[in-house]
Amino acid sequence: MKSNTLTIIKKEFARFFGDRQLLFTTVIMPGLLIYLIYSMMGNGIGKMVSEGAGDPVTLRVEHMPKSLEPILQSLDSAGVTVLPAAFTDADIKQLEDNDLNTLLVRFPNDFDQQVANYDPQSGELAPNIKIYYNSTNNASQRIYTVLENMLSGYESMMSNRFDVNRADTAEAQFDMASEESIGAMIWSKILPMMILIMLFSGMMAIAPSAIAGEKERGTIATLLVTPMKRNDLALGKIVSLSCIGILSGLSSFIGIVLSLPKMINLDNAGATFHYTPSDYVILLLVILSTVLIMSSVVSMLSALAKDVKNAGTMMVPGMLVVMVCGLIPMFQGNASTNFAAYLIPFYNSTEVMVGVFMHEAQWSMTIVCLCANVVYTAAAVWGLTRMFNSEKIMFSR
Repeated sequence: MKSNTLTIIKKEFARFFGDRQLLFTTVIMPGLLIYLIYSMMGNGIGKMVSEGAGDPVTLRVEHMPKSLEPILQSLDSAGVTVLPAAFTDADIKQLEDNDLNTLLVRFPNDFDQQVANYDPQSGELAPNIKIYYNSTNNASQRIYTVLENMLSGYESMMSNRFDVNRADTAEAQFDMASEESIGAMIWSKILPMMILIMLFSGMMAIAPSAIAGEKERGTIATLLVTPMKRNDLALGKIVSLSCIGILSGLSSFIGIVLSLPKMINLDNAGATFHYTPSDYVILLLVILSTVLIMSSVVSMLSALAKDVKNAGTMMVPGMLVVMVCGLIPMFQGNASTNFAAYLIPFYNSTEVMVGVFMHEAQWSMTIVCLCANVVYTAAAVWGLTRMFNSEKIMFSR
């Protein structure tokens, strides 16, 4: 009995360790992918935390009190230039520009005297410090958080004798970021990942049977003996998969666009979004070129696989790579201005999408992305053609 058990164990071990592909996907790939994904997420979070840390910020203070002057001046170490200066409502309105690294702080004219005379038991409103900032600007948000924490700590020491950004009226607004810019920032962090995942999921549903399925059924031999150029066969497979993938992705995309405002309660906030025809054209072109790359990748994986089940297993790493590329915008601000970023497959598409949703799309970077995607697709067609010419690959079982 024991010898029979050992025989079965040896047989299974020989099958498992003799299959290099199965060994890699089962033992090596999980740890490798976790290391890569967590490393990229860690770098992204670190970049998000330090984003804007080196940007100079101007803090304009109206009616600066003597008691808080040392606290405000200590912000110099954080790269903040503190300027005692009055400002108008027009200056506050200008903070809607998220490229403006400026905060405005307004103290009551006789703040120190009001604090000294204020009785917390009187039921009257405490002196109110108003800080105007823009939450979509990384530098502005960072300094606002630092300043608000410093003032809150000082307030606790003073037995709560003043308030910070108390909304005395329903119209009071201190975060000058518009609802549209806040919504656009949210969309730019969520939609690229969801679009990529939906597109690749559609590919994973149809690609395994496109080539691996024909290998499993034995019909691939019939195709290969027909008087057809192998590059025509490869291009036909990729284009057909792309068209089907676009339909699947388009359906998912429409569902996302219609449901996302309700999911993040943008309807209640009254946010509206205005995108130009150019934005829609860019988004469409990027989706089309991304689908071409995806269909190329899954076609090559399907050609390498022995059967449909094996093809599905081989496409899991591709899904993880797509997810990582889609996650990156969550840990960054605006779209990258680095030329090299638009040459990296999948990641370049997310950067263009971020630019579209943030109303910052640039045709120059979009063209770089599109050209790179077309080149990668052409290379994949060439590679798939070589694979069709290989009997070892096409007839491996």
